[in-house]
Parts: sequence; C-alpha cells; structure tokens
Amino acid sequence: MSTPQANEAEKNIEIWKVKKLIKRLEAARGNGTSMISLIIPPKDQVSRAAKMLAEEFGTASNIKSRVNRLSVLSAITSTQQRLKLYSKVPPNGLVVYCGEIITSEGKERKINIDFEPFKPINTSLYLCDNKFHTEALSELLESDQKFGFIIMDGNGALFGTLSGNTREILHKFTVDLPKKHGRGGQSALRFARLREEKRHNYVRKVAEVAVQNFITNDKVNVAGIVLAGSADFKNDLNQSDMFDGRLQSKVIKVVDVSYGGENGFNQAIDLAAETLSNVKFIQEKKLIGKYFEEISQDSGRVCYGVDDTLKAMEAGAAETLIVYENLDVTRWQLKNSAGEEIVKYTTKAQEADREQFLDKETGQEMEIVEQGSFLEWLAERYKDFGANLEFVSDRSSEGNQFVKGFGGIGALLRYKLNFEQLAEVSDDDDEYYDD
Repeated sequence: MSTPQANEAEKNIEIWKVKKLIKRLEAARGNGTSMISLIIPPKDQVSRAAKMLAEEFGTASNIKSRVNRLSVLSAITSTQQRLKLYSKVPPNGLVVYCGEIITSEGKERKINIDFEPFKPINTSLYLCDNKFHTEALSELLESDQKFGFIIMDGNGALFGTLSGNTREILHKFTVDLPKKHGRGGQSALRFARLREEKRHNYVRKVAEVAVQNFITNDKVNVAGIVLAGSADFKNDLNQSDMFDGRLQSKVIKVVDVSYGGENGFNQAIDLAAETLSNVKFIQEKKLIGKYFEEISQDSGRVCYGVDDTLKAMEAGAAETLIVYENLDVTRWQLKNSAGEEIVKYTTKAQEADREQFLDKETGQEMEIVEQGSFLEWLAERYKDFGANLEFVSDRSSEGNQFVKGFGGIGALLRYKLNFEQLAEVSDDDDEYYDD
C-alpha cells in the first residue's frame, strides 16, 4: 500500500479510537460534580492550566457537602498529576478527563485519561460536572477531512482548502487574457493563435500551482479536489495532460459558478457540499465493492469470519482487513490447569455458553488472564501481521450486506489460501498437545 493510503488508514484508526472513547465517556455518570473535562489548545501554556487548577482547588475546598468536596478535590489532584507529565502542550493540544464514575454495578471507579488528539483541537475548556463533556471531540470527528478547491475564470485563479467549517485561501493570482473579437483582418488568425497560447499558458500555470499547494512530499495532502469556475477553463484543466495525474484522480466534483475569486470559492463550497459529505461513504462502497467482486470471481483471495481472518493474518496473507466499526466480539486469553494459554473469540450470544470456558481435564472454568475488545486488540496489533486495517459502517447498502452476510469481518488476501488445510494443521497441533 502506498504511503498516502497508509497514512489515511492510520488516521481512520485514530478516528475510530476517538469515537470509541467518546461513547465510553458519554455513558459515564458520576455522583455530584466530580468529573473534570479539561481541554488545552495548541500554543497554550501548561503553566496557565496548572495555575487555574490550583485556584479551582481553593474554591472547591468550600463545597459544603463533604462527600462531593472530597471527590472534587480528588479529581482536581488527579488532573494536576496528569498535567505534570507534560512540560509543554503537544502540537495538537491536550485533552484530559479525570473523575469518579458509577459503574453499571453501582460501584465507584476512577477514570484518568490524557491524550493528544489526532489533529489540532482549537477549544479551551474546563468543566466540573456530573458527566464528561465530549462535544469538542465530536466536532473534531465531523471535520476530519480536508478538501482542495481550484476556482478559475477569465480573470484569474484561486486555490483554497475546506476542513469542516474552516476555509483557507492558499494562493491566488490574476491573469490578463485577450478577449475574443472579430477584428484584425489578415491578422485575425494570429490574434486567435496568441489568444489560444495565452489560455494554454494560463491552464499550465494553474496546473503547476496546484501541485505546489496540494502535493506535499510527493503525497496529495487533501481528501478530494473540487474544480470550479465559469466558462470552460475548469474542464480544460481537468482534461489537460499538464494536470498532475495524482491530483486528477482526486477530482470529486466539477461545478459551474457565476463568479471567480472568493465569491466563487464560497459558491463552490455550497454546490459541492453533498459530494463532500459522501466522500467517506464512496471510499467505503469502493472497498466493499472490491471485496464482493473477488467473491463473485471466485478468486479465493478473500476470507470472512473471525477464525479465517485470524488464520490469514497469521499466515501473512491478509493484505487489507475490513472490519465493521461496531463489531461486538470479545477476545479472551485463558489459562488451563496445565498452564497453557488458550485464546477464544466470542460474540455476546456465544458468551452465554459457559462450556467453552471449561478446562477439558478438570471440568472447571479456566483462569481468565485477559479479557477485552477484539476490535481494540486488532487496532493495536494489525501492523504486526503486515496488514492494513479499514473500518466500515453499515450505512451503505454494501456495508449493510457485509455486516449481515459476512459477520462484519473479512480480509482481501495477497494470495489464495486453503483454509481447510490450515484447519487440519491446527487440529493436528491439538492432537499433538493432547498426547
């Protein structure tokens, strides 16, 4: 996989992790107001936040309710300890959540989380409440992709980007193109040729400036490109050999606007809004479409289900893992009476069958060494198997079919694998251990 795609995939995994965290934090509830949400934007000072926490500590000492006072002071102290781990605010800012929550069993549990988000968080926040505040994190997810815009008309060109609701003008230049006219007599052809030449040079300059703005270290730095303008310039650019192939493949929409410059940029954003919101959707449909295509061709280069996908990973054959973002599978690491470790994967329904957790020798339940989300384990470990990981939703018809028909997990393989043979090998191993 090329580096830009790999970076995009890593970013998607970061986004998935933040989504899971938001879900966890939103579900958490505390007694009183002892749950602290602290967000420090980039370029802010850790010392300022530390000073503010020291003042809050003083104020909290006056809380009348003893239980609430102690838990608030405890949460502030935990937050101060977390801050001490940072000499300065990380480049993307800092997010801290500390406090005591009430678990579903009614027990109190401390939560201490601090991390640098996957992209700059331009929010400053300090709240002490009976819940954690995740609105700023949710906004970060909504505006995760950056799109490039090229607006060109007969007067000049503008290059801009849009990320969420933040638009930025990167570069603009004006151009003086000769108008079409019927004068010139014998020189009319020469005028037409000069005019054509100037238009050609203008398109070439736009193509060159596009590379300077939208390609960094040989990689396209935007998720998609929108070409806009009046007249035919935008189409000339799109079809031109001078337009870099890497950028051309990223063009997701060509729109007609009545103005050039900034007004044209604003109009292009409105006209392309629907397409922009569907880019992730389109990428997902493409990926699952490729998976279904391999199945219909009976190439043998796909697998589905937890067991076969893990076998393909262990064999180094899995190239791209495709996993439903809400796959509810638990990974169990168990130990039997002989001290051997056994790993099992179960859905909620399968968990009810306790027989699979019994030791064959003693008939007693095996010791649980570790129990956790299979998805989280996969997100941490997929690189060890030389695979790429793509999360998909069930919101597209393809995604829905993948989740319902294939259990929400599968892989595109580098080469054909004989799973029956692999199963026989692992059965032989079991027999060997039984001796």
